[in-house]
Amino acid sequence: MRMTSKELARICGVSIGTVDRALNHRPGIKPETKERILTVSRELGYRPHLVARSLRTGRTKTVGVVVYDLDNRFFAQLVNAVEREAKGAGYFVYLTLSHHDLSNERDCLEHLAGLNVDGILIVPTNRGSEFIRFIRNLPVPVVAVGNRISPALPFVGIQDREAMKHAVGFVAEKGYTRIVYVSPPLSYRGKENIYEVEERLGGFREAVKERGITSVVLREKHFADTLLDVVGAKHARTAVMCSSDIYALQCLEHLSARGIRVPEEVGLLGFDDIDILKYVKPPLTTISYPINEMARQAFLLILRLMQGETEAASPPLIRAQMVVRESV
Repeated sequence: MRMTSKELARICGVSIGTVDRALNHRPGIKPETKERILTVSRELGYRPHLVARSLRTGRTKTVGVVVYDLDNRFFAQLVNAVEREAKGAGYFVYLTLSHHDLSNERDCLEHLAGLNVDGILIVPTNRGSEFIRFIRNLPVPVVAVGNRISPALPFVGIQDREAMKHAVGFVAEKGYTRIVYVSPPLSYRGKENIYEVEERLGGFREAVKERGITSVVLREKHFADTLLDVVGAKHARTAVMCSSDIYALQCLEHLSARGIRVPEEVGLLGFDDIDILKYVKPPLTTISYPINEMARQAFLLILRLMQGETEAASPPLIRAQMVVRESV
């Protein structure tokens, strides 16, 4: 027969409430008591009855996550980091993928709410007042990550604008007088939420204007021919800056295929510092997206909201760091 929490409490000589605090990693229990309860529960093979617990407490100890996809290593790393934070707090993660589809993203949110998750973290594709109402009508708290939905809704993000301005300054100090900025997500402008992408563009434009640097912005999805034409006009020392590492890697491929050497003939810089960059030659200079800190802040915020802190404020934007390697 399945052991109950009541029996576990009797064996350990404590109350059911103390067992509950130990198993769910809640405060109000001595460390030695908690360790004894956890040890006994493992030895006796105790497993909590999750359905009964959720009916009793109104909580499932689960968190929903909605991201675009896992093709981009950035999102895969973000999900891994969130899962580590959740597991450390005794929560499990339900993952759904929106695939940049506005309608599918709403379906993901409704599905997670239907599973009675305690809260949801989302990298949103939707935007606008109607979506804000949709979010507010969900029966669980929601925290936006990366892309802000509204200043009035919980949000965790980084200093994208400042990071890009700093990157332009770094490139300028290296002697580059012309910058090609590659950001295909700008083609979705006005169609979906690209808040983070727009912040990076804003920082780029401010910086090149302040420094008097010639610039070209490429926003089309298929940018290879245009990139090669622009870079091929060698009337100025040129660097290519990208709004994410994925596009920087694509640029590196296109440039290498044309025989254009990085960094000897053109500089190249990305954004995110995804883990596969360690396999790239030349090593890519980039801006390190603080994924672990982002996941920590996002989970702490959703945890506070799940615990009933209706006035939990969004944390300050997280600072990103330049990672200088050999491509600039």
